[in-house]
Amino acid sequence: MTIEIGFTDELTNTQYAPLAALSALYQHHHVLDPLEQVRIPMKKRDFSSADKLIQVFLSILAGCETLSEVNSKLKPELGLAAVWSWERFADQSSLSRTLDALTLKQIDPLRQSSAAIWLAHSQTRSHDWRSFLWLDFDLSGLPCSPLAEESQKGYFSGKKTPPDASWPVSAPANTGKRSGQTCLRVIATPSSACSQPFWRPKLL
Repeated sequence: MTIEIGFTDELTNTQYAPLAALSALYQHHHVLDPLEQVRIPMKKRDFSSADKLIQVFLSILAGCETLSEVNSKLKPELGLAAVWSWERFADQSSLSRTLDALTLKQIDPLRQSSAAIWLAHSQTRSHDWRSFLWLDFDLSGLPCSPLAEESQKGYFSGKKTPPDASWPVSAPANTGKRSGQTCLRVIATPSSACSQPFWRPKLL
C-alpha cells in the first residue's frame, strides 16, 4: 500500500496518522504475519482471529487502556482500518470474546508467534557483544490485578526500590553510570541470548 501525506478537503481523516504509517510498514515487512499461526475456535464473520489480535495490538498503540475504549477511539477510524484492508474496526465486545476464547492450547502458539516477531526485529541479536550492552531499567513497583500472573500482595513505601534488593540475579560488582543509565556486562552470545523467549541476563 502507498501512503500519501498531504492536504485534504476534510478537517481530518484520521487521528492516528503515525499509526497508519507504522501499520503500512508492518504490512510491507510482514511483521505481524506470525499471528496467522494462532488458531482460535471461533466463527469467522468479518474478521479472522489474526485480524482481531492485530486490532487488540493496535488499540494498545492507540493509547487504549482497556478494550472498552476501542469503540470510542478506533471504531470511527475508517481511514486507519482501510490501511489494513478492513471496512471498519471490530466492536470491543467482539475483541473481548476473542481473548476470552483463548485457552492454554492457543496461548502456546501465541507466545511462539510473539517471540518470532520480536526475534526477527531484535537489535540485541545484532549487538556487538565485544562491548557493553546498555540497559535502562526502572524497578519501581507498579500496581496490578490480584489475578495477574505471579502477582503478590504488597505495598509501596514511596521510595524507589534499590536494584540490589529485588533484581532477580546477582548485582553487578562493577557498575558504571552514564547519563542516568546503568552499565551492565551481559554474559551471553547473541545465539544463546535469543534462543530462549524468556532469557534473563547474568550480570557480573
